[in-house]
Amino acid sequence: MLIGGPGTGKSSVLKQLKHSGFFCMEEISREITIKAQKKGIDQLFLKEPILFSKLLLQGRKEQHQRASDTTHNLVFFDRGLPDIHAYLDYTKEKYPSYFKESSKKYNYDYVFHFRPWKEIFITDSERYESFEEAKVIDTYLEKSYKDLNYSLIEVPFDTVENRSNFILNWLKKNV
Repeated sequence: MLIGGPGTGKSSVLKQLKHSGFFCMEEISREITIKAQKKGIDQLFLKEPILFSKLLLQGRKEQHQRASDTTHNLVFFDRGLPDIHAYLDYTKEKYPSYFKESSKKYNYDYVFHFRPWKEIFITDSERYESFEEAKVIDTYLEKSYKDLNYSLIEVPFDTVENRSNFILNWLKKNV
């Protein structure tokens, strides 16, 4: 599992891992955002955070099930279920308990944490957060995962290839 605030390089590393032949579950919040934009809603998370989060929860549960059904020994996820309530906590949104309950039910073996990195941070039509906001979001993500007793493995700042290799080498040494 790859976690971290927006613009930290997770998706780029996931693409590298996928290119190297690994089974990967891509970030689905962009897909949800783009579908909403086609319906005239610029940022569904900002307009209807609970609806957005429900759609995200459903998608991430489906990803988890697909990962369970695969014959691949190793599956990488770009974000996980705890990210959902971390973002809701960040916005101070009140939300149903099933978001956290789902995070307890659907587990991940290892969590690789990508810290905010100003040199690579960019915004785009789906990523509206500033770098300062990304740093704050990252603290909520860390808290959500640590509250669920995950140990975070810090991925160093480096090239996409070296970050991918760091993850693979860590797994080779520790699994």
